[in-house]
Amino acid sequence: MKSKKEQYIAFLRGINVGGHHKVPMAELRKEMEKLGLEKVVTLLNSGNIVFDAMAEDSENLQKTLSEHLQKTFGFPIPTIVRKAETIDSLLKDNPFKDFELTKEIRFYVSFLQNDTETNLELPWTSEDNSYKIISVNDKIILSVLDLSISKTPKAMKFLEQYFGKDITTRNWNTIERIEKKL
Repeated sequence: MKSKKEQYIAFLRGINVGGHHKVPMAELRKEMEKLGLEKVVTLLNSGNIVFDAMAEDSENLQKTLSEHLQKTFGFPIPTIVRKAETIDSLLKDNPFKDFELTKEIRFYVSFLQNDTETNLELPWTSEDNSYKIISVNDKIILSVLDLSISKTPKAMKFLEQYFGKDITTRNWNTIERIEKKL
């Protein structure tokens, strides 16, 4: 009996940022296809990949992709994989519905590679009120950044302090764009 195919999203950390760790999207798609992944679509230049694969544990896919991409491109590429249904559910839940989106407000979704224990009381707010972590659930952190308070936000510093470096963050707009590719 054949295993069922599922749709996944891979989020790569730290590629094509500031001219470092360049990974051309066309090459990335080819490398994903070499691994037997199908219907590979990249979104933006920051490492968002939608693909179909045989149903398997997301952690195994993370490891396989990360190792293959490091061999291919010559530097570590931390990879976090989620099932498409997880992203779909996140969007349907609309976790930012109680917040007003303005030109100064940013909604972020951070994906943890591993479950991480933290004693952070939620919702958590930075001392200057510029950054709020509103939810942590199923290796997903939801946060709100107010650029009207601080033009030099330290959001990633806070996230890494409480959750470690095995994390990657996307703007809510990016998550909505990924949904359109599913």
